[in-house]
Amino acid sequence: MDCLIIGAGPAGLTAAVYLARFRRSVTVIDSGASRAAWIPVSHNVVGFPHGLSGEALLARLREQAAQYGAVLRYGEVTRLAPLRDGGFEAETAEGTVRARRVLLATGGLDVEPDLPSVREAVRRGLVRYCPICDAYEVIGQRVALIAFGRCRIREALLLRAYTADLTVLTLGQTLDMPQHERQALEEAGIRVLDTPVERLAMEGGRIAAWHMRDGSRHAFDTIYSALGTRLRSGLAIGLGAAADEDGALIVDNHQQTSVPGLFAAGDVVRGLSQISVASGQAAVAATHINRSLPFPRARAADDAAEPEGDGS
Repeated sequence: MDCLIIGAGPAGLTAAVYLARFRRSVTVIDSGASRAAWIPVSHNVVGFPHGLSGEALLARLREQAAQYGAVLRYGEVTRLAPLRDGGFEAETAEGTVRARRVLLATGGLDVEPDLPSVREAVRRGLVRYCPICDAYEVIGQRVALIAFGRCRIREALLLRAYTADLTVLTLGQTLDMPQHERQALEEAGIRVLDTPVERLAMEGGRIAAWHMRDGSRHAFDTIYSALGTRLRSGLAIGLGAAADEDGALIVDNHQQTSVPGLFAAGDVVRGLSQISVASGQAAVAATHINRSLPFPRARAADDAAEPEGDGS
């Protein structure tokens, strides 16, 4: 085929739409673990003023890609290998697939805090991962940010613009932060609680109170987690693709990795983790993939087809 896309989040499906409309043979293989599926409602997707759930967005994109002939398959690619002709061979449980180009849109998985029923809490919007996406929805609430280990303070300072009641919870772990950054948190009026959590009081399907080991009790309306993301870049790194210290793939202006013919878009790429960014990267990658291959020729039967759109 012309292109194999691994991953069916916003990046992978956007690329599939573009490539299928370029009249390329394209297959999308997806393991069903897109981070976007966990979004209860996103208000950052342009054109949906009342918000849109991640699953609803993915369903629309799947329908759109299939409409133009992209093949969508459930499965997992376990290994990528280069071919002598410049293409790639991908191993799956159902066998091998060969493609002239490969686009990785494998994204990553958020590191989940050790809390009871955390996935249900994410679906209900009680536990969140992206202040850029949805901090506007927690204006004036009592907010806690779970963070420990090597932590950057930018998320806490970002949230501070939306609430005056912000607490950083380390859950009893060590917060690896230089003194000047701790001082910046204090100057911003952000509390840091280093005390371990003894138990959580649940009420009406939500966390009503946090009982700390020192006997104190705290209540929050919304919890953010800043424990990082496990990027799924192993397939590319296994081929020798360059990545940063966090495992994010480094790409050029056309979204091509350091391995010729291997492209990447979305959260697996170094940069801002946003749906709109992922879609934009996918459009750039798909357009360059199309240009990098011999252009297909229209069939004689196409002359009788009704043109779609205005040709622009």
